[in-house]
Amino acid sequence: MKRILLLVALVLIGTTIYSQKNKASKGAAAATLAKANNLTVELVQNNLYLFVANKGAKKDTILLRTYDIKGNPIDCKITPFITKGTALHLISWSEKSLNETKDKTENKTVIYSEIWNTLTKTKPLANIQTTTKIKEIQYLDKLKNASQTVEKIRNEGFAFTLTKEGDVNLKNKTQDNTLSYNTSSNVYQNLKDMAPSKATAKKKK
Repeated sequence: MKRILLLVALVLIGTTIYSQKNKASKGAAAATLAKANNLTVELVQNNLYLFVANKGAKKDTILLRTYDIKGNPIDCKITPFITKGTALHLISWSEKSLNETKDKTENKTVIYSEIWNTLTKTKPLANIQTTTKIKEIQYLDKLKNASQTVEKIRNEGFAFTLTKEGDVNLKNKTQDNTLSYNTSSNVYQNLKDMAPSKATAKKKK
């Protein structure tokens, strides 16, 4: 009888532990990375989502990025702003990766900046900037008796800046562009392209 009671107790303990592990794993399935007003950025398994909670309606779900394996987005931010009378949101996050070999180390940081119109579920602008810090051992002779360590930084894409007016500045070594929101097309355009040409201005006169 004692053996039966002991067996029943062990089964109950095992069931309790299993249910607790299940609850923990289900809770860890989704992670909230950023929140602002009625918006949240969440990592659900291998997908990064933007959720919009509407009054008296279901959440709108916007897929930001899908990872082959579970991703590691960090520094997630939601920045609400208004430009040209339109409410928009800047969603930004970073990803870091390290690639090491015997003679070379690459430390890469990728910054994603996406502007979303949550009312229409559209993306007026997206930008990706990559910065890679490289540390490499360079051998000075064929026999590899002498060497030197070289460090350098490789930049790809444009540095992204959102202005107080809701314009966007994209800059690298060779280019410096300012883009403004076009309400009719719901996209960001270069201010130079949006400015009326001299020929058009003369016709208006």
